[in-house]
Amino acid sequence: MVTMITVEHLTKRYGDHTAVDDVSFACKSGQVTGFLGPNGAGKSTTMRIIAGLTPPTSGSATVDGFAYRDIPNPSTQVGVLLDASAQHAGRTGAEILRLSAMTMGVPRSRVDEMLEMVSLTPDEADRRVRNYSLGMRQRLGIANALIGDPHILILDEPANGLDPAGIHWMRTLLRDYANRGGTVLLSSHLLHEIEIIADEILVIGQGRIVAQGTKDELLATNGARVRSLDDTSLADALSRSGIHAQPADGGGFTTDATPEDVGRVAAATGIALIELRPGDGAQLEEMFLQLTQQTQREQPVPQGVQ
Repeated sequence: MVTMITVEHLTKRYGDHTAVDDVSFACKSGQVTGFLGPNGAGKSTTMRIIAGLTPPTSGSATVDGFAYRDIPNPSTQVGVLLDASAQHAGRTGAEILRLSAMTMGVPRSRVDEMLEMVSLTPDEADRRVRNYSLGMRQRLGIANALIGDPHILILDEPANGLDPAGIHWMRTLLRDYANRGGTVLLSSHLLHEIEIIADEILVIGQGRIVAQGTKDELLATNGARVRSLDDTSLADALSRSGIHAQPADGGGFTTDATPEDVGRVAAATGIALIELRPGDGAQLEEMFLQLTQQTQREQPVPQGVQ
């Protein structure tokens, strides 16, 4: 896989407020990278810097090896949707796409292709955007991001305003796009959707990356859960073997060792076990809340900073 988005030691300050604090990560081709964080955590600011809309205080962000501003006709390389409501309210959806196609120099036939792809009917395409629902604006924004046939997508909260069928549609669209070799950086507070679609996950809190890795790594099961007929003796035996055991609700222990290692210790000391299983996997939502609990609405965020 080829690295398509590279963020290195990115920092952005607004006066005394640090919106993004020494953030580094990479997004690879053929993958969906999920960017998670509460409001004000730094997601949108980071994505705006990548898209060349906000200058960083320090650090760098490159797309396919270049700063966004240095890419010729960038919309044919990178599709961006940062705010579905930031579209000309007085134009129709079809007009917005026609203007984009003309600006990029792509065939006008792409307009009808994109409208069909995002399921905006001819009647809806001829309505003025001020009369669109948020979900319709999201669909139009995704169409606009894809009209130049880019190989990289940067989408900030694209599921906002979509109904369950729309979310399923978007998830299928982005999964197919990545499976064809595209690169997707997707921010969302809808943790379940990220858990379903993302290959790599970034969690940001107070402007810093607090967790990152593959979905399997972040959702991996933790240690072992064990109960015995003599928990006191079991605790002593585990301790002598260098295994840390934490008392668990309902009796027994959770450990940082594998079930196999715990079972060997119990067998060697003749302790009868009544429960031995892998530890509970850390669900993404639980992990997300734990890692960001100190960042949620604790302090005011300057207007326009997310």
